[in-house]
Amino acid sequence: MRKEKHPKGWNEIKTNDSWAIFKIMGEFVNGYEKLSKIGPCVSIFGSARIKPDQKYYKLAENIAKSIVEAGYGVITGGGPGIMEAGNKGAHLAGGTSVGLNIDLPFEQNDNPYIDHDKSLDFDYFFVRKVMFVKYSQGFVVMPGGFGTLDELFEAMTLIQTHKIEKFPIILVGSEFWKGALEWIKSTVLNDFGNISAEDLDLIKLVDTEKEVISILDAFYKETELRPNF
Repeated sequence: MRKEKHPKGWNEIKTNDSWAIFKIMGEFVNGYEKLSKIGPCVSIFGSARIKPDQKYYKLAENIAKSIVEAGYGVITGGGPGIMEAGNKGAHLAGGTSVGLNIDLPFEQNDNPYIDHDKSLDFDYFFVRKVMFVKYSQGFVVMPGGFGTLDELFEAMTLIQTHKIEKFPIILVGSEFWKGALEWIKSTVLNDFGNISAEDLDLIKLVDTEKEVISILDAFYKETELRPNF
């Protein structure tokens, strides 16, 4: 009879996993309690590696200012780059500036433009993503890397599968996003049929802060502002 093998310490690992449930619950409870008080907000996503002297940093800052002037607050991932620009724009415009920080081995550190009572720290990406989706009335997605793409495609999937209510998803930067959208349309849609044509209606591509606000205003003329699930 073959003896089944288990890695050393397997039982201890399972026990630790069970206790981790309470830490996960704590992150959810803390997030729900704090974010339920922030009011309507729009999330801005993008690369942590964008520097203040680059054009997309300044554009993100201007978009955040315009979002505040339109009556919303701003949520970011709380770190440097595009996230810092988003919080900075909201802060300078006198609006709500929220940071959902995550502990990472590189890139992530709190930026100084987050409201002191609206800075949250997470260990779990999946808890943090729930907070973005639940308490955002729109996603503004600037050029970024894997984390930015993760947030974008998760939101699109949840809306596509009717797990959450539809909200505006706005891609900023034609030079960055055009190739990806062309691939989705030509390959994912036309060649393989893995999505429906109407799924592409979930996203809009723009290049200016005025276009961002126009899309948000048009959507919420007909849709009630509330948490998404």
